[in-house]
Amino acid sequence: MTEIANEDLLAGFTVSRPYTMDAVADAPRSPGVHVVIAGDTVIYVGRTGNLRDRLRQHLTGNRASSVLHDQVGQLLDRSGPVASASDIASWLGRCIVRWRESDNPDADKEALVLGLKPRFNRQVPKPRD
Repeated sequence: MTEIANEDLLAGFTVSRPYTMDAVADAPRSPGVHVVIAGDTVIYVGRTGNLRDRLRQHLTGNRASSVLHDQVGQLLDRSGPVASASDIASWLGRCIVRWRESDNPDADKEALVLGLKPRFNRQVPKPRD
């Protein structure tokens, strides 16, 4: 996990908010990137064409619809019975979320994943020369 030692990577992002449905309701329905932070560590970077819908999907979706939902579920499964969607949403609710609208969310996500190396992103792009 990478601590947020380089705040400039998150320049232009919203202020930190608890990752709850109330925060999600304030997210725009536009393309962008989002980060989920546990403590002082970015644990996930995502990109989407609709921030509000994607952030909601991470909280209320299922493991097939969200890498983040699946990764948190797998983490929780190790310490007890199979984690429910409610268990996963509760765990995420103890995290914070930030987002930034973007005209090029794919490139923004790639740069953030390379710089932050979040634990719940499955694919980390290779640095370009």
